[in-house]
Amino acid sequence: MLQGFLKRLIRVGDLSVRLPNGKVLAYGDGTAPKVSVHLTSWAAARAIAADPQGGLGDAYMNGQLEFEEGDIWDLLDLGGRNLPDRSDERHGLLQMAMLAARRRLQQWNDRAASKSNVAHHYDISNDLYRRFLDADMQYSCAYYARPDMTLEEAQAAKKTHIAAKLRLEPGLKVLDIGCGWGGMALELARSYGVEVLGITLSEEQLALARQRAKAAGLEDRARFQLIDYRDLEGQFDRIVSVGMFEHVGVPNYRTYFSSIRDLLTPDGVALVHTIGRRSPPSLTNVWIRKNIFPGGYIPSLSETSAAIEQTGLFITDIEFLRLHYAHTLKAWRERFRAEWQAVAQMYDERFCRMWEYYLASSELGFRALGDMNMQIQLTRRVDALPLTRDYMFEAERNGPLAAGFQSAAE
Repeated sequence: MLQGFLKRLIRVGDLSVRLPNGKVLAYGDGTAPKVSVHLTSWAAARAIAADPQGGLGDAYMNGQLEFEEGDIWDLLDLGGRNLPDRSDERHGLLQMAMLAARRRLQQWNDRAASKSNVAHHYDISNDLYRRFLDADMQYSCAYYARPDMTLEEAQAAKKTHIAAKLRLEPGLKVLDIGCGWGGMALELARSYGVEVLGITLSEEQLALARQRAKAAGLEDRARFQLIDYRDLEGQFDRIVSVGMFEHVGVPNYRTYFSSIRDLLTPDGVALVHTIGRRSPPSLTNVWIRKNIFPGGYIPSLSETSAAIEQTGLFITDIEFLRLHYAHTLKAWRERFRAEWQAVAQMYDERFCRMWEYYLASSELGFRALGDMNMQIQLTRRVDALPLTRDYMFEAERNGPLAAGFQSAAE
């Protein structure tokens, strides 16, 4: 089964596979780069043939796939270059209905499930994230205004880019849904003079965000709370949500955007930054769902906009960031590999292989599988913002964070 699968898939490149019995199989046309692997288990070989998504990740994570030449990124990149073009693939009505039903079951993220899902990924150790994120601990797509930006420069540019779309003024009340370790909220409070409430479901993120606010002397303007967005009350002039919508779950999309509408003042502005997919609605990669993001899902624009349409909100701007997250994930992966020994001491080698596969396969998604980032700007009133996008560009050039953005972009 494995031989047939690889023969059909690998047409270009150079892949050698040494089987558990020592037999070596070769695939591709011999062009560089060369990747050589050793499968140490027949069970792993059968699992990869039956389910390439889950089987490959499990084999590498469990030490049943070893590299003699190249590494896991080289193998995934080789596979990505051989994937067929499925841009015109269409699902039938029955298949679409079945996929929709499975999405609802997999993403029934009520309050208890959402808290548990967040703890699975985010409450494992702040020290782990410090080892591969930028100094501000931004765990979302950076904005590479220039291809050779460092990760720190690109993450600062991301905050500048988002702030420009929010059209901030001193004294405004801002809500940060899914605030992470507080970097965005602290930057907005410090540089724009706004009052920010950041909310999260992660105990460890909450503790560190509050600690950072106190250390910066910003407790009066940057507060943080452990609360589900569905339970929050009040109104805010601006709402920002970065990298959180992927955890909402399709059954809750209308509730999520209705909450934004209800929490937003009549002339307010919201900005939702999320991973998106080029293709129609589908399912979460089974390996990612099982090991990394239970309840997580990458939305399509069609199902996202359909939910927004049901709330009466105006979509006032949409921007697609295509390869920005690929560059971000590459930087994270390289930093993670540099910290391998330290992380292995914190956890073990299996954990390191699991996270390397997660970062590498996610990068492949943006380079070869049609993933991208969406920034969706929303208002309650059609005239809440200027008629042209010039104000965004002016804010990036002249705002409080512009100096750092321009020095990086020159």
